[in-house]
Amino acid sequence: MPQAIISVSTQGQGLYEFTDQAEGFVRATGVSEGLLTVFVRHTSCSLLIQENADPDVQTDLSTFFRRLVPPSSDPSMRWIVHTSEGPDDMPAHIKAALTQVSFGIPVTSGKMVLGTWQGLYLFEHRDRPHRREIVLHMST
Repeated sequence: MPQAIISVSTQGQGLYEFTDQAEGFVRATGVSEGLLTVFVRHTSCSLLIQENADPDVQTDLSTFFRRLVPPSSDPSMRWIVHTSEGPDDMPAHIKAALTQVSFGIPVTSGKMVLGTWQGLYLFEHRDRPHRREIVLHMST
């Protein structure tokens, strides 16, 4: 089955859309009907299928998760033990545990079956830039 690894460069916390890259992979496979599995190979970021029409949605999601799980330097997070990789690391693992690291998308007539306003996003939970790898796998 066709498989590829794509890279997404991040500049800190936030959502990074990669819908176009996934669409290009699906086209290149030549598969008409199948299932695209998307998997991120990291433990401090995650994946989302989310609205891609209004950037305020991305802003609000990022703000919500920062408020839900603040850095370990925040007094409310004193209970965190894993702090050796910085105040954003363990909160990043928690955020990834609350979201998802893989999902499947049906492919029909050679295209992902996404809703009108849906896009694929890498959700970066760390403060500093990273190069993230996403595995795309097409099953028929």
